[in-house]
Amino acid sequence: MPTCKNCNTVFNDNFCGNCGQSADTHPINFHYLWHDIQHGIFHFDKGLFYTIKELFKRPGEAIREFIDGKRVSHFKPVAMVFLLGSIYGLLYHYFDISTTSGLPADANDKSLEMTQQVNNWLSSHYALATMVMLPFVSIASYLSFYKKGYNLVEHFILNCFITGQKLVVSLALFPFVYMTNKTPAMLTFVGISFVVDFLLTVWTYNQFFNTQSRIKNFLKTLLSYVILLIFMIIAIIIGIIVIVIFYPNL
Repeated sequence: MPTCKNCNTVFNDNFCGNCGQSADTHPINFHYLWHDIQHGIFHFDKGLFYTIKELFKRPGEAIREFIDGKRVSHFKPVAMVFLLGSIYGLLYHYFDISTTSGLPADANDKSLEMTQQVNNWLSSHYALATMVMLPFVSIASYLSFYKKGYNLVEHFILNCFITGQKLVVSLALFPFVYMTNKTPAMLTFVGISFVVDFLLTVWTYNQFFNTQSRIKNFLKTLLSYVILLIFMIIAIIIGIIVIVIFYPNL
C-alpha cells in the first residue's frame, strides 16, 4: 500500500484519508508544467498564505518537499506568480510608477520616450513579463547547478516559488516605491531592491541545494546571475538589430 508523501499515512485509496493528498503526485515534468499553467490561469487552490509563510520560514526545504511530492497544502507556483504579478502590475499602473526621472539630465528625448514606452508596457503586462523571464532564469540556474540532478522543469518550479517570494517583498515595499516615484531616489531604491532579491535567491538556493557548502552555493548563484545577464545582453543586441533593420526611422 502507498504511503502519503504529505503526512506519511499508509492508505489504500486514491486519496489519503488523513489529509486528502492524492496517491498520484506526478513527477515534475512538462506534462505537470502544462497542467500547472492551465490550473494557474483558470483556478486557484487554497494555501497561498501557507505557501508565503513557508517561503519566508524555510524556503529551500519547502520547495524541495513540493518537488518531491508534498504538495497538498501549497498554492500552485505558476498561479502564485500570475496572481501576485498581476496585483503588483495593477498597483504599478494605477499609481503611474515611472523611472524616467532617474535618467541622466543629458538623456535625449528618444531615450526618455523609449524608457517610458517600456515602463508603460511593463506596468500593463507585469505578470506576463515576469513569466517570460522565468525560463531564462531557470536555464541559468540549471546550468549553474546541473550536477545536483534536477531537471529543467524542476528548476522552473523552483524559480517560480522564488519569484513569488520576491513579489511578496515587492508588494510589501511598494509604499517606498510610491514615495520615491519620479524622483532620482527611485534608482537608488531599485538598486537596493536588486540586492534584496539576490540575497533571497542565495538564501533559498542554499537551503534547496543543501548537499554542498554555502560558499559553493553562493558562487553558483552568482554564476547563474552572470549567465542571466549574458542572456539579457544577447536579447538587447537582437532587439537593437531588429529595430535598426525593420524600424530605421525610430
